[in-house]
Amino acid sequence: MNTTITNNGLPKLPQAGSSTGNGTSASSAAAPEASAAAPRSADQLQLTDSARALQEAARLGDASPIDAKRVEQIRQSLADGSYKIDAGKIADRLLAMDQQLGGTDKA
Repeated sequence: MNTTITNNGLPKLPQAGSSTGNGTSASSAAAPEASAAAPRSADQLQLTDSARALQEAARLGDASPIDAKRVEQIRQSLADGSYKIDAGKIADRLLAMDQQLGGTDKA
């Protein structure tokens, strides 16, 4: 999975430690001393459980297990009109998903 982060048309800002040519020698001389005194910590990224699940699903791609027998049963019940839809169950799961995604209660 490739992720590209762009500046979305915003001006590019100078990075810390890079020389822009318009600073004074005193400020450029102080930068090495500050970096030597305080060691930099490594960048870290923590994924949520949802992000990990999405990442795993993307990694599996078409190799994800599909119960072909169950799919055929549902297809047949839809075709003959015997498939029962439980609107309350669907609504409950939609509300639970909305809350999980950070939605607000407006009910």
